[in-house]
Amino acid sequence: MTTNDYPPIEDRYVSLLWAEPEAAPDIAKLHAELFDPAWDIDAVRRMLVDPCASALVAKVRLREFGPPVPAGFALGRVAADEAEILSIGVSAPFQRRGLGRRLAEGLSRAAKSIGANRLFLEVAADNESARQLYAGLGFTEVGRRPGYYERRDGAAADALTLSRDLNTTT
Repeated sequence: MTTNDYPPIEDRYVSLLWAEPEAAPDIAKLHAELFDPAWDIDAVRRMLVDPCASALVAKVRLREFGPPVPAGFALGRVAADEAEILSIGVSAPFQRRGLGRRLAEGLSRAAKSIGANRLFLEVAADNESARQLYAGLGFTEVGRRPGYYERRDGAAADALTLSRDLNTTT
């Protein structure tokens, strides 16, 4: 299915839920759809039980009375007054519909609520859509790792380290 196969997502059909260890299979499945190498169920479960971690799952109902389906996730960690988004992704049929923004904002609020002042993340320099999302959320480049990501075709992409102050609004 493509993005156009689904109707626009109405707010009343979207739920952001705290991810408990029981969500590990859904998150691992989404992660495998989006990333290579993917995190397996055990790696996701370990992340979800980490006391320093925060995780959200976006679920979408395609019809008013339909069952919700996992559509995206965000995994983060807080250490002292800094936080990091470790992985964030939205399933292809639901991309470019605001779920990535909601997930990133949700992790930002969670990190701030437990004392983090700054939020970091890493993104491939050639991931233009993600970079636009993060710029819109107030992230700025604070570092670069040349050739950090190896692509499936053997090419390399730089990793950008981005950061935003959690004490300012975007």
